Amino acid sequence: MHFNKFFLFLFTLAFVSCTDGLTDMGVSIQPSQDIISVNADTFHLNTENVFVDYIYTRQDSFLLGYFYDNKYGSTRADILAQVNCPLGFTFPDGAVPDSAAIALRYLTWFGDEYSPMEIKVYQMNKATFSYSEHYPSNINPDDYTDRSILLGKRIITPSDTSGSRSDTTLVRFKLSDSFVQWFFPENRTYNSQKDFLQKFKGMFITTTFGSANILYVNQIDLYYYYHYTYVRKASDGSDSTVTVNNVITFPANAEVRQVNRIQHPDRNEVVQSRAEVNYVASPANINTRISLPFDKIAKQMKTSINNKYLSVNSALLKVEVTEQDEATIAVPLVQNMMLIKESALDRFFKNNELPSDTCALVAQYSYTKNADTDSYDYYYTFNLSGLISNEIKKAETNGTQLPETMNLLLVPVTVSYNSSGYYTSVKHQILLSGVTIKSGKNTSSPMKINLVYSGF
Repeated sequence: MHFNKFFLFLFTLAFVSCTDGLTDMGVSIQPSQDIISVNADTFHLNTENVFVDYIYTRQDSFLLGYFYDNKYGSTRADILAQVNCPLGFTFPDGAVPDSAAIALRYLTWFGDEYSPMEIKVYQMNKATFSYSEHYPSNINPDDYTDRSILLGKRIITPSDTSGSRSDTTLVRFKLSDSFVQWFFPENRTYNSQKDFLQKFKGMFITTTFGSANILYVNQIDLYYYYHYTYVRKASDGSDSTVTVNNVITFPANAEVRQVNRIQHPDRNEVVQSRAEVNYVASPANINTRISLPFDKIAKQMKTSINNKYLSVNSALLKVEVTEQDEATIAVPLVQNMMLIKESALDRFFKNNELPSDTCALVAQYSYTKNADTDSYDYYYTFNLSGLISNEIKKAETNGTQLPETMNLLLVPVTVSYNSSGYYTSVKHQILLSGVTIKSGKNTSSPMKINLVYSGF
């Protein structure tokens, strides 16, 4: 549907050489082809919930645990991680292995801080990752481990600060003596990362009980302790034996692969299908699909201004938040939302692309005070003028038909900026977050796009 059509005419002021004053020149003498027409139209949009099977997780933070939310369902998260071998390191002559431990640090958690959870660490003994590959969050751990080698286990509560630094909580898993002896290289050195990964393929970190917590893990390390001795000459010429205790760290860092396995076993059953609203949530992988009536928009623009040269001045899409004050809300609200062509979703994150006004737009959670109700309105706002203009131009250049509709997805993301305010990265949001938005069928305020366009 469309309405609010209006016309704007340009007026020309001209100096008249034979007089001292200015003369107003009316539009009656202006060539008709120079008249600029400006129209405003509103188009209602169709929307629906979309359950995405997987995302590409980041390498700088991971979820671990299990949490149930009555709106978005259950989230179960495990970690598969390689560790990096420091290249060029050789154990000294006479080195004797002592012990080994895995250290897991988490910044914070979500859920019940006093509810216990058991963490188990298994060795990946079947296969390992290729660094050149990207692995989705629906990865199957059984392809990498048969869980026959248990490296360690602990029962903790999230608020346990045992062994913590000031900014993180540390959980340590002491490894068995048999692993310590097995891990030590025969020639005292690992010649390459490839050789090392053939020896130690990685670890699978999971939880076996506890249903009320998700840890936000930011660091995983394997510590290997050893000692060696050497004879030192004293000042009086006598010999003394010196023992040196040392540790080498094998970190799970950006030089190797880590993957967050994320499951939502009951999502389809828990998330309600409601005409009035749609949902966007992470890491539940619930997005909202918006069907943009592209062909209808283009035809209306051309009809309204008589097939003149068209320019889209603005195309504002206001995604309105609703039910944000409900007492049942458990997870934090989505702070950064991306609107992206559905056809580009997988490619965008796999290739670490950045937003552009022709493919993917990012908006922040915003609010304004409503003077009529003395309350606040919450929303995300996108300007699709660049996207619409680009698609029309491509169709005209290539001599192709515009699609009847273009599907766009609302996706929760994490964004980073440089000091100049430009995007440096946009990644899937993996921390728990969610928001309820007004759908295209909302009776009070259906989702719509407001266009202002001109032609001459």
